[in-house]
Amino acid sequence: MKAIVAVDLDWGIGYKGQLLERIPEDMKFFKEKTLGKIIIMGRETLESLPGKKPLKDRTNIVLTKNRRYDDNKNMIVSHSLKELFQETNKYNEEEVFVIGGESVYSQLLPYCSECYVTKIENNYEADKHFADLDRQNGWKQIWQSEEKKYNDISFKFTKYINEKPKRQNRIQVTD
Repeated sequence: MKAIVAVDLDWGIGYKGQLLERIPEDMKFFKEKTLGKIIIMGRETLESLPGKKPLKDRTNIVLTKNRRYDDNKNMIVSHSLKELFQETNKYNEEEVFVIGGESVYSQLLPYCSECYVTKIENNYEADKHFADLDRQNGWKQIWQSEEKKYNDISFKFTKYINEKPKRQNRIQVTD
């Protein structure tokens, strides 16, 4: 399992249900990494997407405690980590991406082997944050792009690896 996120200098990721910044090159990077893959998100992240609809050309899994959410043709709903792992066990874990928000990241980050972080060189007002991987035991940055610019904003793409990811509970599902 992998994670993908865009953060500001304080590892902020969102404010009042919205991204802190929309950078076209970051959106393109996100799409390239996740297209055709399995993506996991929380209910609030789903509801922040355009039209409050799952992302096209991906298998969308929503992790929520809200029992009113149910599977439909465009998404799979899991109401617990056990249910989520039963579902993700069906896929190659290298094809699974955690895309937010804060609560889902914090629950699943220990299970991620890699994390793609777009680092935005700016401070924003944020009410949602991502774990500071530079200070997390076991996480190591292994790659960084050259500095990029969008308007007056500098940013870099980075890749971290988790040297000791937790193993998902490989739950055997029998018919």
